[in-house]
Amino acid sequence: MTDQATRPFLINQDIEGNFRLTVRDIRYNSQGYPIVTGVLQDECFRTAAAAKNWARDNFNAKAGQYSTK
Repeated sequence: MTDQATRPFLINQDIEGNFRLTVRDIRYNSQGYPIVTGVLQDECFRTAAAAKNWARDNFNAKAGQYSTK
């Protein structure tokens, strides 16, 4: 188990150079380990900032809830 909490929004860059947003749902089992499921959104974005703005508008995302890979 890691010390850092899993952030609910993951921003990745695909091979074409577009940024994609994955919305993650984090639950914990009875031993306290996280169970993470993610849903890749259909939209593609030119920049990571555009993906963050879209997440903020559609999912009420806050600063610090994003992770990049």
